Amino acid sequence: MGNEARGDDGVGLTVARKLQKMQLPGLAVAEFQGDGAALMERWQGAATVVLVDAAASGAAPGTVHRFEARAGPLPREVLRPTSTHALGPAEAVELARALGRLPPRLIIYGIEGAAFGAGAALSQEALIAAAEVVVRILDDWQEARKHISPSPPVGEREG
Repeated sequence: MGNEARGDDGVGLTVARKLQKMQLPGLAVAEFQGDGAALMERWQGAATVVLVDAAASGAAPGTVHRFEARAGPLPREVLRPTSTHALGPAEAVELARALGRLPPRLIIYGIEGAAFGAGAALSQEALIAAAEVVVRILDDWQEARKHISPSPPVGEREG
């Protein structure tokens, strides 16, 4: 999630592009540059969703925040909109929670940004944090795959 024309607000898109280049079977990656309210439609039907966006809580640039949405309300002071999102990720998740439309597992990564001005480049801190988040998402993905039980081969089904 993000806006690459506004400096570190594009860090979520950077993470998505790094994951897309890996072309891992079973891992669907999508870029999202719209309003948070449309997220509910994007994650419909998914068992596990990982959302990455810029954060602007005042923590040191490059700080990585990780939240499991089902554990409770998201801290709006960390995941407040940093750009033109009319509805930021925290508000979108809380709306989905109220409507009963959260995916079974929703992990949110917020990467603390340094510069959000129009035309600004991604900061070095955000680039380093993006690489860390890619590794952490791959770990989350591997963990989620352990809990998916494959269908037994034909002829070996219980009956």
